[in-house]
Amino acid sequence: MLIAAAALGASAAPAFAHLDPVEHGSLAAGLSHPFFGADHILAMVAVGLWAAQIGGRALWTVPAAFVGMMTVGFGLALAAVPLPFVEPAILASVVALGLIVAISVRLDVAPAAAIVGIFALFHGHAHGGELGSAGAWSFAIGFIAATALLHAAGLGLGIALARFSSNGTLARLLGGVTALAGAALIFG
Repeated sequence: MLIAAAALGASAAPAFAHLDPVEHGSLAAGLSHPFFGADHILAMVAVGLWAAQIGGRALWTVPAAFVGMMTVGFGLALAAVPLPFVEPAILASVVALGLIVAISVRLDVAPAAAIVGIFALFHGHAHGGELGSAGAWSFAIGFIAATALLHAAGLGLGIALARFSSNGTLARLLGGVTALAGAALIFG
């Protein structure tokens, strides 16, 4: 429900724009950047939900893999290395991560980290492509921190939902809502 509300709020406000780094600073622009895209919010929270479903080392390894590979993708964009299908891959990540949570895929940590890492490359590349006049590394520190916060929110939500639903139904339901929201972003 929280993810659906965030998606609706973000998609229903087309007047939102990213913060101007000249006016607000590069760090603030980077910190706010992931919060202005429903696709980014949904994917980042889903990573945390999935890590919570897997448990153990995945609680920190899966989100860390996302952040690390997102940073690599950002670096590729800064180096003007093209990455094909960035926006479609980001939208596909929302649907795929939502479905992974919905069906509660239980993988070992390494393959789970690899899956989120592939998606993260595209998210990071998009951040680099939207840098504008911001200072690259201040902007990066901001969006890395925001991403970590969204992952932590997903982890916290996943852990809390597991206490209310011994069979994981509530987290799986949120995964389904995330996948549907991703599909709406694609076809909407």
